[in-house]
Amino acid sequence: MADNIHPIFDKLLTRSDKEKHLNQKAKVLWFTGLSGSGKSTIAQGVEKKLFSEGYFIQVLDGDNTRTGINKNLGFSLEDRKENIRRISEVSKLFLEAGVICLNSFVSPTLEIRALAKEIIGPEDFLEIYVNTPLHICEQRDVKGLYAKARAGEIKGFTGIDSPFEAPQAPDLELLTENQSIDESIAEVFNFVLSKISI
Repeated sequence: MADNIHPIFDKLLTRSDKEKHLNQKAKVLWFTGLSGSGKSTIAQGVEKKLFSEGYFIQVLDGDNTRTGINKNLGFSLEDRKENIRRISEVSKLFLEAGVICLNSFVSPTLEIRALAKEIIGPEDFLEIYVNTPLHICEQRDVKGLYAKARAGEIKGFTGIDSPFEAPQAPDLELLTENQSIDESIAEVFNFVLSKISI
């Protein structure tokens, strides 16, 4: 009798079943870089390009995680670490569903990104470093965050009074200073195609 308590678990679809159904390999593309580097804009552009090619994608960024699952977290290094831990666990669930995740987070330290990679699994984690110099990020400053940080109104802001540790060996590095957004999107799209194709 005990063997029949949860027979559904013998019938659950596997990640492989779902990937075959979606005709794609699930991966997490982890975009890291300073605030204003273009991470989210590039991720959204890649999403549209992949979607137009028939892929099934989910973008995760501060806008859709800090208003819900992580709305109780601040921006201390400890809260940032917990933010990334939760996002990584959510990403794992998407992977099991066969979905390609485009994650756009400052994730400023090597330790935080190593945690994400460990939770998600190194075989499924593709780190993309959106390498945009600080002065360009400050020029963009669409939300006025750098100006507030320089004025002391925001404490612990990455790149001003909190460190950003650049990836040591990213899977892809985008040098955006001399590259348009469209060129960056195309570079990521071309890079990831072979990783997600069945």
